[in-house]
Amino acid sequence: MKRVILLVLATTFGFPQTAPPAAEPKQRIRAVRDLAKSGVDSIPKLAPYLSDPDVSVRVETVKALIDIGGPRTVEPLVTATKDNDAEIQIRAAEGLVNAYLPGYVKGGVSGSLQRAGDAVRAKFGASNDQVIDAFVTVRPEVISALGRLCRGGASWESRAAAARALGVLRGRAALDDLVEAVHSKEDQLMFEALIAIQKIRDPSAGPRIAFRLHDLDDRIQIATLDTTGILHNQAAAADVADIFDHARDAKVKHSAAQALAQLARPADRAYFVVWLNDRDDVIRAAGAEGLGRLKVPTDRPTLDKALAGERSMNVRLAVVFGLVAQGNLDTSELSPLRYLINTLNVKSSKDVASAYLMELARDAPVRRTIQSLVPTAAKGEKLGLSAVLAMSGDRDSVQVLETLSMDPDSEVAQEGIRDLRTLRARLP
Repeated sequence: MKRVILLVLATTFGFPQTAPPAAEPKQRIRAVRDLAKSGVDSIPKLAPYLSDPDVSVRVETVKALIDIGGPRTVEPLVTATKDNDAEIQIRAAEGLVNAYLPGYVKGGVSGSLQRAGDAVRAKFGASNDQVIDAFVTVRPEVISALGRLCRGGASWESRAAAARALGVLRGRAALDDLVEAVHSKEDQLMFEALIAIQKIRDPSAGPRIAFRLHDLDDRIQIATLDTTGILHNQAAAADVADIFDHARDAKVKHSAAQALAQLARPADRAYFVVWLNDRDDVIRAAGAEGLGRLKVPTDRPTLDKALAGERSMNVRLAVVFGLVAQGNLDTSELSPLRYLINTLNVKSSKDVASAYLMELARDAPVRRTIQSLVPTAAKGEKLGLSAVLAMSGDRDSVQVLETLSMDPDSEVAQEGIRDLRTLRARLP
């Protein structure tokens, strides 16, 4: 009789034929672990365990697939996202990212999972800046599965994990699902969705998330302000200015200032001029950025004066960015452009300099000037400029990156090869 019941279960839940009919969950877990030792070749034999009636067996199967990694795990992990257990959904979402970005799970949410019966809790770390390279192509069914999970996962934790995954994979096709998540009532889910939208950088999302600009939670409000600036949602500029004027929290005020600087409305020019003399470093930097993006020729002397008396490294970088944006393409040793490029050698400030150079290089004259300086650049500068041209270059940048890909320094050459792939993937 017991054997008959087990056979019925096997038919109903899709037990793998490799599992002994009378096996207990612990035995089936052991079978999964043993199979996983065979690596990629074991994937077809592991997949049926995703239908096991015992959740612990299914969890172990997903963990085994993640450990194996690689493209062949994508299909079974997509299947696992449809499980009704939150832990399995979280692990499957991170496993899918790991297939495209090996090592992702090591710092992922799944490492903090705590389970009490059916309840699953997870901690979301503050670090969330990973994205795949532009030349990496993600299968449409992966984005579809993660979008579905983001919209209707078993818990807010699994929905948030899916939102984070969509950001890392630049899942533009799931943008509607991410916007829907911004409408949720769970702060972490909203936050993860906003960060993902920032990474995808589709301007059409800007007006759709603007309603969160006045959110009562500072972290959500700041994330929305940052997203508004990144997506250049000009329609929200008046709201951002109002937030700046009435902010009671310094961090909110900083984000509002930075968003206004990115939006760079002519109507805010008076703001930017006044900000150059503010006691707050972040506000001064925002003022310099805003004036640079407005490109009003009469503001160049104002920025020159600000640079002469500025001691803050971040503000100095913002001012020289503004001067280059205003059209100063001098390449002498003490020029603003040289200052930005030289800063690529400074570990503590190179990311800021790189971001400014990426924006500036979208302008053809600036880009051509930058490219002319690559051959004589120092190693740190070559590495930084290679990344800049990968993200902001055009067809005229291909030859420069081809040369870097053959640089005598192996690290520079390796970065050049990678960045050349990124550039070619971006070009139409």
